[in-house]
Amino acid sequence: MAIRPSDMNNFVTALLPSLSQSLAEQFNIFRVMHHGTHEKQLSNVFVWLLDADATHEFGDKVQRAFLSRVNATRSVDSQLPLSGYHVVQEVDTRTQQEIADESSMDIADIVLSRPEAAVVIENYGTSDGHGHDFHRYLAHGAAGGRSAAVVLLCHRYEAHLQREGWEQATVVTYAEILSDLQNYIDRDKNWSRRHPEQLFFIRQMMEHFVEGAAAVDIDDQISFIKAMCETGESARYGYRPRDRAAQEFAESVAEHARRQFDDSRSTLAAVKDGLRRYARTVLTDQVNESTELGRIQKVVTRFVGQWEWCVELQRADAQPTIFLEFGPTAAVENGRVADPLDAPDYSRIFLTLQDARRDGIALIIETEVSLGEIIEGLSRDDVRLRDAVLAMTAEV
Repeated sequence: MAIRPSDMNNFVTALLPSLSQSLAEQFNIFRVMHHGTHEKQLSNVFVWLLDADATHEFGDKVQRAFLSRVNATRSVDSQLPLSGYHVVQEVDTRTQQEIADESSMDIADIVLSRPEAAVVIENYGTSDGHGHDFHRYLAHGAAGGRSAAVVLLCHRYEAHLQREGWEQATVVTYAEILSDLQNYIDRDKNWSRRHPEQLFFIRQMMEHFVEGAAAVDIDDQISFIKAMCETGESARYGYRPRDRAAQEFAESVAEHARRQFDDSRSTLAAVKDGLRRYARTVLTDQVNESTELGRIQKVVTRFVGQWEWCVELQRADAQPTIFLEFGPTAAVENGRVADPLDAPDYSRIFLTLQDARRDGIALIIETEVSLGEIIEGLSRDDVRLRDAVLAMTAEV
């Protein structure tokens, strides 16, 4: 039976708590250093692994494993040597004539070469030549009568992206290289004992580029099963083949999660618009009629990013600014204030008070006003936000 979109949306909402552990960011050196966000950075790492003389001290084992994968796609009579390659980066694949004619440069990320053979590698996130010339790469590798292969080294294999000759390229994924490397490490316990620093680095690389988020514990797995059963999704456990069932489930969840995320941004924008209008047309008058010191002079919405869900009440008499905050911004502020709320309800509006002595806020309080009430529109005689503002100013 097909699942209605509303049912799947409810499931995605119910599922989020059970995924919280796996979605939580774990320490990883690649994420800390923002390494691997550009192909040049990753090429540095793979050149290190492929270089038989590098400090990893695997010798030519990675080179051999890599060439074995390349050879698996070639005929018996076109096999390339498994080792003995010199490894270089950023190689201009133009011919001497093209250089003389000042043709546009076409830079291969990595080239493995020896007198009778060469492998020219384009390293990219997906199996996509992304504008490079496959035939030029192949000609560069075959120069001097060498046997040559062109390889797309990538994170994700997406065959439909391979066009204009690149469909002829051999595809090797990061996961395949690192899996071969892991198998070697598992077999050679002596290497692991002798090289703890290299082992740490490779494990971090495996976690970042292959394994993904850390596995959840038993309690989280049970919560996941509970959510599956309570929301009518448990039948998926009986689907065959399992890999296809898992993929279809993941795609369905991803689509509905994307839709919910997009819709929730629209809801946040509606709250911000309603809160801004209310602050300008009602709340300012309510507060200013009730106080002489620190009257509201201006209502501003000037922040973006994680601070976007905020309406700023700028005050007279050098009094600290008050912020009406909600959703993601309230969550960020509660995490950085000195005295955070113990169990905040993020379906409500919060007030924060600017810290006059340092950058940040001095106080956060939760109001009784909900996000839904802001969208529907507060009446002019609703004084809950006014009273919260006055209570906050009375504390300083």
